[in-house]
Amino acid sequence: MTSPEPAKKSPATPSASSARLVDDLGAQLVGPLADWLPAQRWFGSKGQEIAGVRPIRTYTLQDGEPQLEHLLVAVDQADGEHLYQLLVGVRRSLPEYLEHGRIGTVQGPHGKAVAYDAVLDPDLAGRLVELIAAGAHTDELTFAAEPGVELETGLSSRPVTTEQSNTSLIFGNLYILKLFRRISPGLSADVELHRALRDVGSTHIANPLGSISGDLDGKPVTYGMLQDFLDNTADGWAMAEGSVRDLIGEADLHASEVGGDFASEAYRLGEAVANVHHDLALSLGTAQLDRAGLERTVATMHRRLDKMVATIAELADYAGPLHSAYDALLTVGYPIAVQRIHGDLHLGQVLRTLNGWVLIDFEGEPARPLPERSAYMSPLQDVAGMLRSFDYAARHLLVGLAPDPQLDYRANEWAERNRGAFCDGYASVGLDPREQPALLRALELDKAVYEVAYEHNNRPTWLPIPLGSVARLASDGADSQR
Repeated sequence: MTSPEPAKKSPATPSASSARLVDDLGAQLVGPLADWLPAQRWFGSKGQEIAGVRPIRTYTLQDGEPQLEHLLVAVDQADGEHLYQLLVGVRRSLPEYLEHGRIGTVQGPHGKAVAYDAVLDPDLAGRLVELIAAGAHTDELTFAAEPGVELETGLSSRPVTTEQSNTSLIFGNLYILKLFRRISPGLSADVELHRALRDVGSTHIANPLGSISGDLDGKPVTYGMLQDFLDNTADGWAMAEGSVRDLIGEADLHASEVGGDFASEAYRLGEAVANVHHDLALSLGTAQLDRAGLERTVATMHRRLDKMVATIAELADYAGPLHSAYDALLTVGYPIAVQRIHGDLHLGQVLRTLNGWVLIDFEGEPARPLPERSAYMSPLQDVAGMLRSFDYAARHLLVGLAPDPQLDYRANEWAERNRGAFCDGYASVGLDPREQPALLRALELDKAVYEVAYEHNNRPTWLPIPLGSVARLASDGADSQR
């Protein structure tokens, strides 16, 4: 057990009795964590039984009452072993306002104590910014501000409650700290790409301010990233949803006639995404996908589809056209440019500020291994993700309603209008995505197949949304805008 030591001010050093609790904390929580982890929004591989929880290491970030511990645990499941970062508070008694974060009871030097999720505790969460500001470090855990950044401390904190795969804390409407929950060796793509975009002056990100990193078996690992908090913003999904609701409420008007028409924002969003792609290419370079790389990409798509068809009967009818769409990539006559991209772009990953659109969460699809998320990919993969998101926004409000051809028509009209506007905006800065129809169609179908699997396993009532898109795309090999 080691305590981090900042360059200027050292945190409290645990007493011998509290150190014994810390050394034993992970072992004491093995059983409680097996029950607590699956209930957390950010826990991956839901539905798979936990075979075991193994503590890797524990650090004291604050001694005393309450105590703050940084835990790294390995969780053994059917699909392998996964590492998770936990921040655990320890109190002799738990206040009622923290009761919903209870993990379990532990035996401390002075009797029983309660271990709980420390991100919910303002008394402990603020310690993280203090450590970043002070440059605290151990041999395997480092808190650091970005060069030239001076941070304000003593700020109140509150957790963001809408995230799925990570946990973020807002500090006094000045900073937001993202804590990566599922840990993989290697520099986080989110941190890497934010730094790259900052260095070329991108105006479509929240600037990085600091990080929490470390060493794991001789490899770098990222635990957290501190950024500017962008106040007075609107979530892209919420804006699109409001526009769709306005259209459905005015069933006798076209999408272009409704007061909440989203097309102008979709155009600006296309411009922003193209500018981010340009800046990433400028900062981190580009390449072209060679024949061998293209064949590997197509083979991966085929394997992913075959796996889904074997377990999801609804996909079987479309397997033939889907395989043909993937094989069409092998006949394209144009070079396929690849570079670093966002990797998981959709309307929930963009914010509308007073000055324009900002992209967030550059870590890629959390379920993919870090090397895959950090690989060069076609920028059209981001475009395809956003086009799929427009389809979702258009149709999710119809889930559970009786079939209505008029509402279906309006939803399709909204999706087509905004998909087109997004591509127009993108084309005003970069290449028109519609000029590579085979690639765009294959990438969008691959994304839709992933969505079918996700909805089948998590939200069966939403399954008609991606299945409908698969049906449209599979039956239309010429028009990539459908």
